[in-house]
Amino acid sequence: MHTWPNLLSSSPTGPGHPSHRMPEGPELHLASHFVNEACRELVFGGCVEKSPVSRNPEVPFESSAYHISALARGKELRLTLSPLPGAQPPQGPLALVFRFGMTGSFQLVPSDALPPHAHLRFYTAPPGPRLALCFVDIRRFGHWDLGGKWQPGRGPCVLLEYEQFRENVLRNLADKAFDRPICEALLDQRFFNGIGNYLRAEILYRLRIPPFEKARTVLEALQQRRPSPELTLSQKIRAKLQNPDLLELCHSVPKEVVQLGGKGYGPESTEEDFAAFRAWLRCYGTPGMSSLRDRHGRTIWFQGDPGPLAPKGGKSRKKKSKGAQRGPEDQVENPPPPNKAPSRTRRARRGLPEQTAAQQPEGTSLQRDPEAPCVPEKGKRRRQPATSGRRRPQKIKADTPSLEPEETSAS
Repeated sequence: MHTWPNLLSSSPTGPGHPSHRMPEGPELHLASHFVNEACRELVFGGCVEKSPVSRNPEVPFESSAYHISALARGKELRLTLSPLPGAQPPQGPLALVFRFGMTGSFQLVPSDALPPHAHLRFYTAPPGPRLALCFVDIRRFGHWDLGGKWQPGRGPCVLLEYEQFRENVLRNLADKAFDRPICEALLDQRFFNGIGNYLRAEILYRLRIPPFEKARTVLEALQQRRPSPELTLSQKIRAKLQNPDLLELCHSVPKEVVQLGGKGYGPESTEEDFAAFRAWLRCYGTPGMSSLRDRHGRTIWFQGDPGPLAPKGGKSRKKKSKGAQRGPEDQVENPPPPNKAPSRTRRARRGLPEQTAAQQPEGTSLQRDPEAPCVPEKGKRRRQPATSGRRRPQKIKADTPSLEPEETSAS
């Protein structure tokens, strides 16, 4: 039995590891490649174990011998458990669909060295060293569903279903999602299934499209784009490669990330693998680029004018090149400055009112990523009426959200 030693990992890594940037379409596809390569010659057996702290459903599957395969589509991954001929008890295949949230990944490890936060575990059958394929999720925003059906409402995959993806976008430009800035529309998984935060920045940067330009304005021009009938097929292909439009880049840019290779998604990725990704980035988190938060609290990186729909009062920050450069992990981007508001004790002594929680942003379930935590928007404090004998309370800036949600109901 081939044990794929280069893919085994028994040492956990923290959330700051480069491989823990928030998974987007390419990361899900790399995860499927990892599972298929690592498990191709393995036979699994026994029950599927779920950690007691996970709120995801139990997996009622037990077989004396079965294979595991994976398929990714956009920001989801389907894992199929297929019993071998003669396996007991007799049964058909079982499929599970995973969404990775902020820190989900698969690891193949020795069964006696399970990593922390291994919330679902599939064990190999004897003979040979016992291994475990684990779904590891440090922050527990990941999710799995039984039955194998892709989440309803997600659009075609930008990587594997390009023609359907393009048609779905251009056919639905009347949708109110395209009233929003293009940077926000690109995270709507009903239309851009697989695009996430770093991908939208890279795509818009290459086309020099302001992130807060109205989405419909950007996309309506593509409806009239038709290649000249006089061009040969090779000329049409060359023209498309030399002058791709936004929807074409939504397909080709994620494909570039997949082609970077490496050992697959997860803590098995080495610093060398991540260095290739960092070198590939042109905009996201790179020195000299500016950043703003959209209405969902997500940071968008860009260069130049942000566009006419930029948030009012939003202050653009420019990434400085001096000093050590942070790795572009999605889960912690541009952490806010320390809160300078008075502490609760000082607030009480000075007669200041307690600070209230900001309201959650609006958004449909398909505009917000289901596995992503909600992030409050900035809100203005209401000024309390001054009371006699007391100082008027000082105006306190609302806390800036420190975590960014992954796409929205469909990320």
